[in-house]
Amino acid sequence: MREILYFHFESCPYCQQANRWLEDLLAENPRYQAIPITRVDERKDPVLADQYDYYYVPTFYVGGRKVHEGAASREKVEAVLEQALAAEGASAG
Repeated sequence: MREILYFHFESCPYCQQANRWLEDLLAENPRYQAIPITRVDERKDPVLADQYDYYYVPTFYVGGRKVHEGAASREKVEAVLEQALAAEGASAG
C-alpha cells in the first residue's frame, strides 16, 4: 500500500465535500483505515505545496503520482483509496 498525499485548503467547498467523503469511506471500510494519508493545507504549508505540480484542490497523489485533481465525487475519492491499496500488491516483490 502506498501513502496518499492530499492537498486541500480549509475554505474550499470542493475540499470540504472531499473531506466528508473521505471520512465516510474510512469509517465504512476498515481496509482503508490502514492507508497512510498526509493532509496538506496548501495555504498553511505553501513551501511543500509548491513542490508539486497541480493547480486545483482537492488533489490526491498516491505514491508520489498525481491521481486526481479538482472537484471530486465520492466515487473518485474511493478510487484514490483503492489505488493506494492496489499498490500493496505491486510493491510486494
